[in-house]
Amino acid sequence: MNIKQAKKYIKDIVSLYLMKDEYGEYRIPVVRQRPVFLLGSPGVGKTAIMEQIASELGLALVDYSMTHHTRQSALGLPFIVHKNYAGMEVDVSEYTMSEIIASIYEVMEKSGIREGILFLDEINCVSETLGPAMLQFLQFKVFGRYSVPEGWVIVTAGNPPEYNKSVREFDVVTYDRMKLMEVEADYSVWKEYATDKRLHGAILGYLEINKDDFYQIDTTVRGRGYVTARGWEDLSQILKLYEEKGLKVDEGLVGQYLRNDRIVREFTAYYDLYLRYVSEYCLEDIVEGRASEQSVDKARKAHFDERLSLTGIFSDRILGEIKNVTESSDILKQLFGSLKAVKGGIDPVEDMMKNICAARQTLIESRKSSGAYSDRDKRIDKAVLAFLKDASSQVDAASGDRTAKFAPAEEMFNARKSALQQQVASISSMMDHIFDFCINAFGEGSELVLLLTTLTVDHDAASYISQFGHDRYVELSSRLMTGDPTEQLTKRIEALNL
Repeated sequence: MNIKQAKKYIKDIVSLYLMKDEYGEYRIPVVRQRPVFLLGSPGVGKTAIMEQIASELGLALVDYSMTHHTRQSALGLPFIVHKNYAGMEVDVSEYTMSEIIASIYEVMEKSGIREGILFLDEINCVSETLGPAMLQFLQFKVFGRYSVPEGWVIVTAGNPPEYNKSVREFDVVTYDRMKLMEVEADYSVWKEYATDKRLHGAILGYLEINKDDFYQIDTTVRGRGYVTARGWEDLSQILKLYEEKGLKVDEGLVGQYLRNDRIVREFTAYYDLYLRYVSEYCLEDIVEGRASEQSVDKARKAHFDERLSLTGIFSDRILGEIKNVTESSDILKQLFGSLKAVKGGIDPVEDMMKNICAARQTLIESRKSSGAYSDRDKRIDKAVLAFLKDASSQVDAASGDRTAKFAPAEEMFNARKSALQQQVASISSMMDHIFDFCINAFGEGSELVLLLTTLTVDHDAASYISQFGHDRYVELSSRLMTGDPTEQLTKRIEALNL
């Protein structure tokens, strides 16, 4: 199965394991709650989906790699306890709480979340001395004398032995205590994730043409070569920072993330072309509606691979701006709820503002401690808190009755709302200009259909269109996107053998 299918299975099983009866008891007893074992090649996203699942279900997450654990660190250390049994004084060996189980209690204390997922990575790399204890743990959730707290589901992961020399093959007895899910790399699934994460447009453009280069593990004269989803994502981040600092990207840098000489060479060449297209076509002039006839004519005469790259540049620019707007919109929605409560309250405005700031700070600390805090939620929470703190200080400085004290916060909110409206108008204009350029250069062919398809399947773009609308997009989509809008494009790409 692919990682998307695995995520659905795990999310469903975690939800079922946490179901309770009318007496508050878990419907599936602990001994029957088989841990999940995700078996798949490195870098396919096993850890990433666990963070997503925990966040979506409102659960805490404790993530542990088992590679460094010995019997002592997993089970706890022995100590001597003096006891009296029927008048007989004896010294007895007991064990401290396992580091792993203690970390669960630590997360519960800090986050206030009582249910969660214990994710044990590299589970098939445990030391030989820890093997028997792991068998008991997988069935009964017990390490030494201490059990995993109720309401915590165990999910494990590991790589097949061909990818990791430390792997110990599980026997039937161990497998019979787990739910095995074998995961394979799947470009189409990863593309959804990569688009949502806004990976660099050059990476998405290159892989759209060279899908087979998405994931490769092979043996070369210099050892194992590998290209993984993790490698592409890490490369994307460093490319953006290199561009921000004006640094030169070369094969030496790319090769630190992609360990395949051919792919490194071909991607670096494609990346250079990508940057050249941004410059030669004067992207800023296009998005602002000042495209020259020379740019339109150049695109019209371009080879299909160049047209495809240009379309990717357009979609990357639109989606980047849309992501900023959807986040700004979510920030405003949260601020509206908080400020509405203050405006309709009866307590002093300054006290209510301080209380709301404190509550937001507490929420942030709880989410940080939970282990399942997405980057997007972090940005939104920080922006909301910064606004509330600023507004609170403005309210403190104001004088007059309750309405006058609240006025600075209301003015700040309205200013932010106006800024969002200007952003929406700017994006609407930009989309119109890009659509005009595509139609003038390519007509209503595959290139425009690809751009529309990319916008249609993107989560943020769909949310943006639903909330703010865009007549031109709706009109073009309803007229051009019939059947499978990418089928013809895919055939053309494959026929070119690029």
